[in-house]
Amino acid sequence: MHFQELTEGAYRIYVGALESPIGDGYTAALVVQPRHGGREIFSDDRLSCGHRWATADDAMSYALRKGRALIRERVVQVA
Repeated sequence: MHFQELTEGAYRIYVGALESPIGDGYTAALVVQPRHGGREIFSDDRLSCGHRWATADDAMSYALRKGRALIRERVVQVA
């Protein structure tokens, strides 16, 4: 397992790359929550229906892009 935690504005993004259960790559995981606590706004441990990426970095890059997109959508909706 590979995990990374980042701050994006008022949110925390947690991304992960989990070894595929069938051993041929990595699946992506993502949690987005407000930085100062509160309920998660998104959580999924099998992004893209469990698509398998060749490397952990590829899986985590996808999860990070997805997390940032979710935050952008949420900020636009609030404004």
